[in-house]
Amino acid sequence: ELKDGQDDGTAKRGEARRRDPGFEDFTRLKTMLKQQGFYRRPTARILAELALHVTILAGGLAIVIASSHLALSVLGLFVVTLGCLGIATNTHTSAHFATSDKPWVNKALTYFGYPLVLGFSATYWWHKHHVVHHPAPNVIGVDADVELSPYFAYTERDLDAARPLHRFYFGLQWILLPLALGLNGVNMLRRGWTFLAQALADPERRTPDHWIDLGVTILHLTLYLVIPSLVFGPGPAFAFYFARAALMGYALFAVLAPGHYPEEAVALDPRDRSRLSFLQLQTITTINFRTGPYGRLLCSGLEFHIEHHLFPRISHPHYPKLAAQLRAMCERNGYPYRSFGWGEVLWKSARTFANPKKIWSDPGSVLPFP
Repeated sequence: ELKDGQDDGTAKRGEARRRDPGFEDFTRLKTMLKQQGFYRRPTARILAELALHVTILAGGLAIVIASSHLALSVLGLFVVTLGCLGIATNTHTSAHFATSDKPWVNKALTYFGYPLVLGFSATYWWHKHHVVHHPAPNVIGVDADVELSPYFAYTERDLDAARPLHRFYFGLQWILLPLALGLNGVNMLRRGWTFLAQALADPERRTPDHWIDLGVTILHLTLYLVIPSLVFGPGPAFAFYFARAALMGYALFAVLAPGHYPEEAVALDPRDRSRLSFLQLQTITTINFRTGPYGRLLCSGLEFHIEHHLFPRISHPHYPKLAAQLRAMCERNGYPYRSFGWGEVLWKSARTFANPKKIWSDPGSVLPFP
């Protein structure tokens, strides 16, 4: 379980935290939030939201199965994608052990949402997201979410290191972005399967969680591919399965990319990571975006990405009320707190592929140091 304000334990990071003038303010804010009940988990509400997303998924499946017209099938697939996206973001809260006070409930819900419904390895997510991404967002060479080379250039460093022909390709990479997003949805499944297979093959790495993950993934394949292949034939079953995975690539980009891909979310050289406190690292690399009522339901708190990175143990229904207090704390201590409209931040995320980011080798230029 990732703790609020968790550091990586190195002496340099500890020193940066101690000399961060906002650390005591952050500690006071956490204490105040506990007193105000922000750490109480509204389990019933989160489960009700999950039930709604499952209902949307089931409705989309019903449309696809019952329809004999291509247009209705496409509509049904779109509804399925909305349901799957809602389940994915809701499960993200469970994966952070923030849905229930009981760890086994959070684990069970994570296995339900990720490997069972989406076919995505839960243990891979815990490693990729908790162990790697949260402690080092946008740190080049560390955060796998921004390691796109050799297929795409995320930073100017990728451009500088490329040979002439590869550099020419990078100049046109934005044209391929729509295709790449669909392929990435399928690739996420592949990476999860690969991670799980490697973990199970290594006696020193594998745990009971990996075996549970494998069993639930097999059940997912049975429900999504084996049984539909027997009923509708292998062709339609596989076509639906991979079309759903491709559409999830677009949907997840729309929710996850805005938090770290726009130019305002700083990309860092790993050598400078140790100079930053936890608060400094998270606030210069993370931004928020604004949604409407259904967008808020669909994102399950991921639109409040700064709040999530600083308080991953707080349940997402609390984030809207938490935002005002966190923003005030950031402003008092000179931390950036950026928020954009959803459409604007999606444009900014896509624009990074046309204009790769600079790597900030001097974080002090965007964040004052004591």
